[in-house]
Amino acid sequence: MPNEKQRWVPGKPSRRGFLRAVGGGSLASLAGCLGGGRSARSGGDGSDEGWTPVTILAAGSLQHALEHGLDPAVDVPVRIEAHGSATVARLVAEGQRDPDIVTVADTALFDAPLSPPWHSVFASNAVVLAYNPDTEGGQRLAEAGTEQWYEPLLEGDVSLGRTDPDQDPLGYRTLFVLELASRYYDGVPKLHEHIPRREQIYPETGLLSQFETGSIDAAVAYRTMAVERGYEYVDLPAQIDLSDPDYVDDWYSTVSYELPSGQEVQGGVISYGSTIRTPRDASVSVFDVHTTGSYLEESGFLLREGFPRYEGEVPVAVQQATSESTSSRSGRPTRTPELSGAVTDGTTQL
Repeated sequence: MPNEKQRWVPGKPSRRGFLRAVGGGSLASLAGCLGGGRSARSGGDGSDEGWTPVTILAAGSLQHALEHGLDPAVDVPVRIEAHGSATVARLVAEGQRDPDIVTVADTALFDAPLSPPWHSVFASNAVVLAYNPDTEGGQRLAEAGTEQWYEPLLEGDVSLGRTDPDQDPLGYRTLFVLELASRYYDGVPKLHEHIPRREQIYPETGLLSQFETGSIDAAVAYRTMAVERGYEYVDLPAQIDLSDPDYVDDWYSTVSYELPSGQEVQGGVISYGSTIRTPRDASVSVFDVHTTGSYLEESGFLLREGFPRYEGEVPVAVQQATSESTSSRSGRPTRTPELSGAVTDGTTQL
């Protein structure tokens, strides 16, 4: 079993070192509001192509990484709006948002309600229990560790935060983890029935900020959320943390949740997916860095062999851009597929 009290540190510069490196390049967007970013500028020929902001509607768990990692790494101004992924999908499906790029924390949402013709699977994550070591509840959780973390939660000694399962994948993955934990640990009651309470729910984009206000002692979070903010956390066994492909068939796939739309989401490995909705050079350029950039690993995301992986009829212009970046990152020779269309007037033929 994992060490019961540990902070995961990727084999890259520390979070603080990374933030110092990117300096003041963070995006000034507000959670839930489309705005911020560098202001749009015109090219030398008077054209706006390449400078018109690329809009990204993304999962809340990506907000910090996009603002502090992606934005400084691209030459195109970007504007980011972040919500729970189920909300992201609903906003687009209902026509309330029309972003250039859509990114969700569960590719099942690309089956419905969005159903784009193609998407990229580019990163994974793990569910952990982040905690505040300065509170009594947080200390109790830390002492319980990987083998007994559920006990102080059942006893009511820890104030817990989680997200809404009807709004984002982290919310229903929290229920998956609790249900799987009841099976993993001997003699444990149905945790998904005994631990969750309505007052525990907070928006994904502000979940861990509740530590600062003292509202909660701990939160069910993605590991990246804890890594990016420097919070301590308890690792969970691989059979229940939704990070290991080896446990999909016998563990993760045995749990599910029905969204308000009636869609049933089945448990599986955490998979982030992204697609381009607006076919222009700037969108492809940002998408390339978004799905292949080193900022993902620096933020704690899991990057597996074969990422990015594509589903559907992927435009060759996208394949070319990301193939070159992935090959460059891995040191392998670049294989460039032929383009099916020309690039004219700054617009990529997708």
